[in-house]
Amino acid sequence: MRFLLAVFVTAAVVVPLTAAVRPAVPAPEPATLAPLTAATLEEAYTANRANAALASRMAAAHGDRHRAASDRALAAPSRRLLAFDGRGAGRAAEVFGDLAHADRTAVLVPGSDTSLDTYERFHRAAAALHHRLTAKAPPGTRTAVVAWLGYTTPGTVSATAVTPARAEEAAPELRAFLRELRTVSGPKAHVTLLCHSYGSVVCGRAAPRLDVSDIVLLGSPGTGVDTAADLRARARIWAARGGDDWVGSVPHVSADLFGTTVGFGTDPVSPSFGARVFTAGPGGHSDYFTPGSVSLANLTRIVLGETTEVTRA
Repeated sequence: MRFLLAVFVTAAVVVPLTAAVRPAVPAPEPATLAPLTAATLEEAYTANRANAALASRMAAAHGDRHRAASDRALAAPSRRLLAFDGRGAGRAAEVFGDLAHADRTAVLVPGSDTSLDTYERFHRAAAALHHRLTAKAPPGTRTAVVAWLGYTTPGTVSATAVTPARAEEAAPELRAFLRELRTVSGPKAHVTLLCHSYGSVVCGRAAPRLDVSDIVLLGSPGTGVDTAADLRARARIWAARGGDDWVGSVPHVSADLFGTTVGFGTDPVSPSFGARVFTAGPGGHSDYFTPGSVSLANLTRIVLGETTEVTRA
């Protein structure tokens, strides 16, 4: 029975996803940077854009036009890259807004099937949130958004999509990144962590004692714990799922099979989990940052600290 349950969980999570492309293309080592501070931000942006441009040329010479185009887009003068690594599936951290002076910053953590090859959709989500924050922030409130592709997301047609292994590898990276972010934004800035799909498993592993105001779980298959309190986070815990999100059909269970944990446990939008559940509208798994959506409106309110205005489910 436990084996059949694990197979069902695997099918429910993996089948709806589109397989990611993981090209074995050559790329340079990441740029060598000075310690990140407000004073070194522009230096980091410049160095990482140059590294992305070099990665694009190397990918083009290798014959991978798709990766070359993705890297070239990230190398554009308007892009603000805190980090870039073109090797393998690739990693990047991109800033929208004035990070050094932001009063409120949102950090987006993506889920499965996110790589440099699919980065544009992640970029669109972060840009949509930043646009909404800019439009809705009260006078005098400065905002920024960071798209953090700081880990190798699970392959879609693989066991890693339904096990915590990649999240356990990613959690220390996320903690370190958020500490580094504090050296730029300062101790008074409010940071909100927005965790989508498998990214919510990453955030669940990283949650204990994180210096963030809010953790938001979007379209989450679970976090690996039974309750929000078990995350041992100082932050407020929020959760939402769109009406047409296929994750609602995933069995929210966890089973140990042959020494491996399969599944992520309690549904974060269930009453027993204890999160602050808010409405996300009728959207699907990839629609949480759609301009004009109920979900994006509520995410904006959470980031801005307007928690009494959030429409609760």
